[in-house]
This record gives sequence, C-alpha cells and structure tokens, in this order.
Amino acid sequence: MHHARPQTTHPVARQQRPATAPLGAAPVGNERIKDMLKHFGLRTSLIRLKVIDTLLQAEREAHSIGMRGVHGRLASQDVPLSFLSVREVLKRLCQEGLVSMNDDKTYCLEAAVREYLQRP
Repeated sequence: MHHARPQTTHPVARQQRPATAPLGAAPVGNERIKDMLKHFGLRTSLIRLKVIDTLLQAEREAHSIGMRGVHGRLASQDVPLSFLSVREVLKRLCQEGLVSMNDDKTYCLEAAVREYLQRP
C-alpha cells in the first residue's frame, strides 16, 4: 500500500524552477557549497558536498539525473558511497528544500540554492 507523504513547507521549498537557469560553466568549489549548506542551516559532510557537486555538474551539462545516476557518477569517481547513503542524502536535501525530485524521479537544485551558488 502506498501512502502519500505529507507536504512540508520550507522557506526554500516550492519555488518554481525557471525553464532555463543554467549554472555557469565554471565549477563551484567546495568552500562555496559549504557556505551554502551553512546558510540554509545544514552541517557540512563529505557526502552532501559530493551529491550537490554531482547535481551541479549534471545541471551544467544540461542533463537530468536520478538517484542511480548520482550514485553511478560518484562510483566512477572512486567515491566509496553506498546507494543507501546517496538515497538518504537526497531525501534529506529534498526535505530541507534544497533539492527537488521531479515527476520522472530526477533531482535538481532549487532556484534559491542555484542563486546562492552563483553569487560572486
């Protein structure tokens, strides 16, 4: 039996993602991602850094990416993270309103996160 999850309202959550909001071609450094996590009230962890960096990379390449895709990219970079760990981090980032899961089960960064990371 499938139960609907209650909707959570978070200050960042439920913003519409613009149709075209590509991040710049330059990679965002770990320090900037750490600052963003702190800004949104989350502690920094290696797995959060890696997952967010993977989502950023996919957006720069204009690719949508699901949980298996995130895990696969990390595995190809010799980042030893379990599928379960990746799933839990994506779930938490969604709960906190930093990431959205699309109808096709792919993930994207919320507009406020992208805007924060693009700031000079």
